[in-house]
Order: sequence, then structure tokens, then C-alpha cells
Amino acid sequence: MVAQENRTVPAKFVARAEISSPTTYDRLRRVETTPPETGATQSNIGAPGADARASGSRQSEPHLDTSAFALSGDSAHNQAMVHWSGHNSSVILILTKLYDFNLGAVTESSLWRSVDYGSTYTKLNDKVGSRTVLSYLYVCPTNKRKIMMLSDPEIESAVLISSDEGASFEKHPINFYIQSLLFHPAQENWILAYSHDSKLYSSVDFGRKWLLVHNSVMPGRFYWAVMGLDRESDVVHIETRIEKGRAQYVKCPAQRCTEANRQYLFPGHVDTNSLVVQDEYVFTQVTKSGRASYFVSYMRESFKRMKLPKYCLPKDMHIISTDEKQVFAAVQEWNQNNTYSLYISDSPGVYFTISLENLRTSRGPAGNLLVDFYKVEGINGMYLANKQVDHQIKTFITYNKGQTWALLPAPAVDVAGNKLHCILPLCSLHLHLEMSENPYTSGRISSKDSVPGIIVATGNIGTELSSTNLGMFISSDAGNSWRQIFEEEHHIWFLDDGGALLAVLHATAPIRHLWISLDEGKKWDRHSFSLAPLYVDGVLMEPEMEKHIITFFGHFSHRSEWQLIKIDYKGIFSRRCMDGDYQTWQLHNKGEPCVMGEKQIYMKRRPGNRCILAQDYSRVYSSEPCLCRAYDFECDYGFERQADGKCSPAFWFDPNAATKSCSTSQTFLNSTGYRKVLSNNCKEAWKNMYSPRRQACRSRPPRGLRLTTSQGELSATVGSNVTFLVYLDVGDSLRTNIQLDFGDGIKITYSNVSRTDDGIKHSYRTTGIYRVAAYAENSQGSASSSLFLHITSPVERIYLSAPIVAIRGKEANLTAVVWPSHSRTLTFFWWFENSSEPIITLEGSLSHTFLREGINKVTVQVASGSSVMQDSKVITVKEFFRSLPLSFSPVLDEHNPDIPEWREDIGRVVQKALSQVSGFPEEQLLVSLDQGLPTNAELFILPDKNTPSEHKKKNEALDRISGFFVNALNQGLIQFELKADVHIIVYIDQQTLAPLVDSNSIHSGSAMLMLLSVVFVGLAAFFIYKFKRKIPWIHVQAEDSHEKEPEVLSTVGQNDNMSKVKLSEFPSQEEVIEKEGRSRGGIGRNMERVITREFPNCTNV
Repeated sequence: MVAQENRTVPAKFVARAEISSPTTYDRLRRVETTPPETGATQSNIGAPGADARASGSRQSEPHLDTSAFALSGDSAHNQAMVHWSGHNSSVILILTKLYDFNLGAVTESSLWRSVDYGSTYTKLNDKVGSRTVLSYLYVCPTNKRKIMMLSDPEIESAVLISSDEGASFEKHPINFYIQSLLFHPAQENWILAYSHDSKLYSSVDFGRKWLLVHNSVMPGRFYWAVMGLDRESDVVHIETRIEKGRAQYVKCPAQRCTEANRQYLFPGHVDTNSLVVQDEYVFTQVTKSGRASYFVSYMRESFKRMKLPKYCLPKDMHIISTDEKQVFAAVQEWNQNNTYSLYISDSPGVYFTISLENLRTSRGPAGNLLVDFYKVEGINGMYLANKQVDHQIKTFITYNKGQTWALLPAPAVDVAGNKLHCILPLCSLHLHLEMSENPYTSGRISSKDSVPGIIVATGNIGTELSSTNLGMFISSDAGNSWRQIFEEEHHIWFLDDGGALLAVLHATAPIRHLWISLDEGKKWDRHSFSLAPLYVDGVLMEPEMEKHIITFFGHFSHRSEWQLIKIDYKGIFSRRCMDGDYQTWQLHNKGEPCVMGEKQIYMKRRPGNRCILAQDYSRVYSSEPCLCRAYDFECDYGFERQADGKCSPAFWFDPNAATKSCSTSQTFLNSTGYRKVLSNNCKEAWKNMYSPRRQACRSRPPRGLRLTTSQGELSATVGSNVTFLVYLDVGDSLRTNIQLDFGDGIKITYSNVSRTDDGIKHSYRTTGIYRVAAYAENSQGSASSSLFLHITSPVERIYLSAPIVAIRGKEANLTAVVWPSHSRTLTFFWWFENSSEPIITLEGSLSHTFLREGINKVTVQVASGSSVMQDSKVITVKEFFRSLPLSFSPVLDEHNPDIPEWREDIGRVVQKALSQVSGFPEEQLLVSLDQGLPTNAELFILPDKNTPSEHKKKNEALDRISGFFVNALNQGLIQFELKADVHIIVYIDQQTLAPLVDSNSIHSGSAMLMLLSVVFVGLAAFFIYKFKRKIPWIHVQAEDSHEKEPEVLSTVGQNDNMSKVKLSEFPSQEEVIEKEGRSRGGIGRNMERVITREFPNCTNV
């Protein structure tokens, strides 16, 4: 959402302004320049009019007194900023700059000051520092004697402060780069500064000291408190970015914006660049599922959703105006591309009705939206707009704040007096409605509060608005009739508080004449303001018109210095106006005297009288209210104006639905389809068919119960506050009970719907998907509504648990372990090798069959809300292999950080040690360490893929190698050095059999026991194989559809013809540990830990 600060709405004040004439950009640079010491020269220029007159005759004839001043030494400077404070001040400040467009920086600057209304200027570079390069000049709007200038941060980062209109300066260094300033509307020393790194600072001593307010502030989205609305005057409203596309609305004191003092007035996140604080309103926007919702806070109350007609479906919205406690908004509807529609709200800014469709829009140089909509100053309810009609742009006017619109009548004759045959509606007058963003040039349309009814604009006559054949047109009766005053486009300003008009030809060529009219443009007098033609870059008007002085500034040529020409136009007047110099005129709308509900008679100076207007004369002579009629009312929300002018319900709107404030024992105001236009002063009759009628409430069962979250989102994080909103379209709201079941075992009941207006907040402690239900019940019936809310928490880690070796054609179990654990709120995406589409699951486990031998990469991604994390594993797929479970010296546990990288490194070290001892190639050995403690691993022995031998011989070869590794591991031959004095021995896991032969005679008894155990195990294996027992295994499980008993296949590589051994058929764990410890002579790891995994000695595949 954007507040319109373009040609549709003039700025209330200009704190700083910068002009850049196209001619100055293209000026040739001189090699020689006049040294600054030479100063500037003064000269008197030409007599008024086309010919010079004697000094005696000039006292009776209209004349201009002019003088010129050249800013010597600044011929290369291509930009200027001018300040004239007014309030009877004679001081003018001019900052000229050389802006290098290639570097994007100011490389030179000069500051000039005049104390005699611009007759002479003094260069102040020595006062501010000869090496200081000034980039901007700011003026305090509440005390224009206070000036602040910024130095170029590439050379020196500082602010220069003056409290005496530039007579003296203080320089204060700053440690940040100021991009823009915002002055407080009432406190002259309070300033907000926005830096290049998105930080907001505040100062309460006019820039001498700065304090950080907040980080990550969106540009232009910070506002001072509005006096009379915000309780504390030092409050700032800020939009802070928290992530891409999302922001927060923060309110806090400018000098105490700590977390404890911050208020988050909007429940949840908002769209970036959407916060607008303007007059009584605060606007913001939230986009969900591609559809934007707009919210408003009126008089700093809680936010409410702005309601446009149901099927408007806006794509974009811009706030045009908030004058007179009403919102004008330009809305781009779902079926519009290059146009917008004008909508007008009720006083709280909640309910909008359409005023005019298909407004013409365009984009400014900075990409900002420009809407062709103009408020005529001085006349209440009068606006002009350019509308697209059948691919043509036409200008329309309204006198009743947008209730009815009409084309503009064209003049009867042209500027030469020739008749124009332009008949409505086929032909009309069309105007360009652009406001000037440059304070030194006039816009293409002008009006003024002090001269109500006078409108001057650039336009053309015909069937549509054109950019060619333009002329200047004026209306003296508030747009009812028009006259052409120039055939070419001119810049036009109001002089003498609107009593005279000044016109300057809009041309790229140099000029030396201007035109002045004292009779509302009927007659124009030409005056010379310079002997030599001047490229006019701008005109500076004295702010309060009391001294009747204007200043032209420009260049005689592309290489010359800046020329400042002071013009005193007091000589065009002969005296001050008396009572007899004024006349009255009545405002009307095509002969209808009642405009905005009243008859108004205005006073203005008689055209042609050469007298100076009194500053305090009243423009409004009389005002009398009229009886209310149809067009003093606009269509209420849900109603549309028909061709006969009546307001009828839209097809989607039920006018019989009672309001929320209705109860059985009360009455309510039922809309007749109309609402009175705000600021309309008509007098309502005793029985008015348009005013709301008070009716008794009827008891109704609840209907249209809706349950939503404050932002319309259906997800939230654990521990955060979720605000639920309950809406009831129809029903006895004050006598309807509301129960809200949060789905986590907590319910809450309200005695009536009105108690839920501010929302119901609830916090969830665990993740999950909750069914939230609302129930409404009264004596007439009941209704219900529900939603499903996903409560998530950020995923911190993910680990893919998978075998590093799998059997081709057999299922392998893959498990994604997530921290912290979640319940039904995650989505898993499984990617296998070069697959273009993932397998998507809601559970963190998956069984997958690999169909080809070789290296296969598996990646799992877990999505939680907007965050995604992933882990990958490489799995070697073989027809068969052997595996051995491994364990390590207990001291290794003390150095195990339990991270994947460490496990991979230890696996490589063990793999290398095994290869060195056995001479077996490393590429045929894989060692996988298990996650967690104690540290265990598994050795995989792979067949040589390059040996073209029979399957049986390969099996026999792997058996021999496995037997070798068993002996080597049992004898403690596999070891490595973790660090100095830390030696790690690798063993067969202690659930494995002890060596068959022990070289130590003392332990021969233990060896015999182990030998008997081997025989027992062999018999058990044969018995199992004979009866085809199925043995469950830890990794992979498959089900046979013909057998009830599950068949479990090991990921370590099991052959269909190989028997499977249960750990229960081995000697007890205590026996094995005791005998193993004695056989190793006490060398080994501490075996008192609990072992939960089951591994056989050597599994054949």
C-alpha cells in the first residue's frame, strides 16, 4: 500500500527542494573558471515592457523593478537548491552543486546568502570550510530560521547547523550516511534521519547528537507522532523488515526505542513497503496466497480489514487523500491493467464504495504511480479526473465529491476570437492534471485557496486528451465555463495572493519576457525582465507574498554562471484595495446553486482593478444550507448507483442482515442504501427517504459464522500468540454465545460476539495440526465454523540414517531424523540420483529398492514452513557382500563429537588400517560409524568388480577375507593413533565370537567354551535353514503377501541361501564379556554398557 505523493496531491510543505534543468545537464564545461575570490557582480537590467520609459512615467504605468546577480565561479555547477524562509525575512540561501552523474556524487559546491531579498549575494564557502563539499540543504518547517546542511560523506561525514538563517554555522561530525531527514511537525529540534544501511536515528537537539532508533527500517516508512492522536509527541511509527517480503509495524519513543518500550500494534507481519501513517489513519497490507488484504486503524484504534465491494478483488491500492476524515483510494481491480478505480470510504476508512472507474495512470521517473486525479483548491467537494472511455482519455469534473461526474464544456471561441464548434458529449475540453514535483516550476494545472473558482490548466479541445496542439485554459467560475488564454503551453503562478497571474513561456529556448494579468487572464501585459535572453531553470516565489518579490534563476548560455534576477512587481499596482474594489459571485453546478448542500457566495477583486489585495479579506461572502437531496448522499456499502440515479443492493449483498450491534431489546439504524457525503452541509428534512431508519431488531439464528486468524494464515510457530477472529454475518450478536475450541484441550466461552471484536489470542506449546472450532448459539439456533492450524517449530538439524551398502533389488530402509522432533507438520522430499521428480512423504522414513549396482546418492529435504534443510548419503549397491560389526577402545568415546564429518574421518582411518594389515584394496572396504555413543561401526567387504569369476568363487573369496579380518581384529592388530598418546584398537563387536585359538594357555578353558559355542551355533544355523525359519533383522523389513510371518533382509548383505542366526542362540552376554575380557588379558573397552544392537559374527550374502 502506498500513500500518493505525486501529481494528485500537493505536498503540504517542502523541507528541501532540488532543481536540475535539462539545459544545465548538457552545458559544456569550461577549462578556465573565475576564481572564487573575484566574487559576484551586480547589474541593473532593462526597463519594464517592450520599451524603456522615463522614471517619471514609471510611477503611473505598470512596471517591474529588476536587478541581476551572477554567481561567479560556479559556471560548471549543474544543480541548485534555493531557500527563502519568508515571514518578512530578507534572507535567501542558494546551494549550487556539481553533480557527477558517472560517479553518482557531488564533487563541488558553493553556498550563497542574500540579506536584501536577492539583490546581492555573499559566498559562504569559507564559513562552512573551504574543503567541505555540501550535498543537501534542509530547512526546519516549523522554524525556517533553522538550517541544516549535509556534507558529502565521501569526503567528510558531518552536518552543518545554523539557527540564524545561515549567518553562522556549527559543524558536527556523524558516523553514518544520511539519506533523508524527517522533521517533527511541532518540535523544531526533533529530527529523524535515515541512513544508507537502513538504520533510523533520532535527534532532539537539531542534529548535534544522534541516537539509534531501530535497525532494518524500510526507506520512507517512518513517521512522527500526529499531534492530538498519539498520546506522546516523541512517538515514531516504523516499518521494520524481518525477512524478504515481510515486515513489522513498530511504535516506540524515538529516544527510548528499546524492546521493552516497543509496541507491535498490528497482530502479526505486514507486507514490506505497506505502512502509511497519515492524519487520523494508519494503513497496512498483508498478502496471503497471492491475494492482498488491506487494514486500517482510525484514531489509533485497533486495526480493521478495509472492505471493498465483494468482487472488486484488488491487485493494488494507493491512498490518494485522507482529507476531511475520509479516505480516497486508487484501486486496481482484478480485471484492470493500466487503469485504476477511485473508491471513497466512510469516516473510519473501513467501508468503500466506487466513485469513478478506469482512472488514467502512469509511472513517474522513480517508478511511482501517478494517478490523474486533482482536488480543486478553495471549493469543497470539487475534483477533476481523467478517465479512460473506449480507449480514449477524457476529463471529468465533480461538484459533489465524486457522486456524479460530467465532461468539461469547451470554450465558445479560441484565443483569437474564432468560434469553436465543440458540442458535448462528442467534443469537450480535456486537461493535463500533473502537479509539479519541482517547487521552482508550476504544474500543468493550478488553483489556490485564496482565489476560489480560478483554475488554470494545460489542455486541448477535442474527443480525447492529447499531448499535441496544447494551449492554456482558465475558468473563473469553478469549471462551469472556460476560456483559452494562450495557444502555447506556459508556466503560470498566482501573484498577490491570487489577485494577479504570472505567465512564462514553457520553452527550451532562452526568453526575456513574462506576462502578467490583473483580470483573470482576459488581458495580458508583456514585461521584459532581462536585456539578454535567459534559460530559465526556475522561479522562486516569496512565500507569503507580502513583499511582492520573485526571483528568476537560470543561465545566459550553457557555459555561463548562474544568473539570479530579482523582480519586484509591486509597480503593477497603484494602491491597496478598498471595499468598492470587490465583487461577489455565486458558486453553482451548471446553474444549480446548491453545491455540497449549501448556497455559497464568494468575494473577489473586480477584474482589472490595479489594487493590492488586503491580506485578511474574507473570500466567502455568505453560506446558506439547502435541503438534502439524492446527490447529497452516496451509495452505502453493498449498494450500487443505477442508471436512474438510485442506489440498489448489489447481487452479492443482503440488505436485510442485521448489524452486529443489534440485540433483541434494541433498535438499530438500517441503511436505506445511502450515506450522507462527508463534509456535505445540507439540512435533512423531518422525513428524509435517504437517511438510515431506526428499526426494531428481530431475533435471528446465527448465520455466516466465520473463523479466521488475524492475518488469514493457517500456520504459526510454537510458543507464538495466534489471534483468532470470529465474524457473525447474521444473528442476535449480543445474545449469541461463542465457544472457541483451540484443539489442544483448551476451550473458552464468551457471552456474546461483541466481546471477540479485538480477537482471541492463544499460544500452542507443541507442534502438530490442530482443529480449531467456533460454535455460536442463541435461542433461535446455532452455527459452527472450523479451521486446521499447523503449529511448527524451526528445524535445527536433519540427519539421513541409511546403510552405506545395499543389495541390488532388495528394499533398504531410509530414515530422516529431525531435531527437534515434529508431529505431522513436516514434508519430506526424497531425491534419488538424477531423478527430476522427488518422492514426497509426510513421514520421515522410506523403503527404496535400488535396481542397479554402483554408487547411488540419496538426498532428503525437510520443509517446515518456509525453511528447507537437507542431508545426503552415498549408498553402494552390490549383488552380495560381507559385513563385520566393529567396536573400539572405550577412550574413543571421550573424543567423539557425534558429527558426520568426524564419523567419516574415523571410517577412512579404519579403512586404511584394515587395508594396510590385509593388503586388501581400500576401494573394496567400507567402514560406517554409527551415530551416537558408544562408538560402534560396521565393516563392509565388497567383491572385486573387475574379477570375472564365478559367483560361488567370489563368495568363497569374501569368506576367506572375512575370516582373516576376524582373526586380525580379535588379536588387536587393527589400531590407529587418534592423537599423541591416544591409541585406539579396533575389535570385532563384543557380541561376536571370541577367537577359536588362544595362544595363552591360561585361558584354554575359555577357548574350549567358545569352541563348544561355535558348534552349538552351527547346529542351530543348520536347524534354522532346514526348517526355513525367518529371522527379523534391524535394518530392512519386507512382507510376503502369501505368508503371515515377516521376512526381514539385512542391509549388510544376506544371501537367500544363507542361514540367519539369532543372538539368543549364543552364550549369554555376561559369559561372552567375561571370557572375552580374560582372553584379551584385560586389554579392551569397558563392557558394562548396555548393548541393544544384534549382529552375527559374519553374515554371508
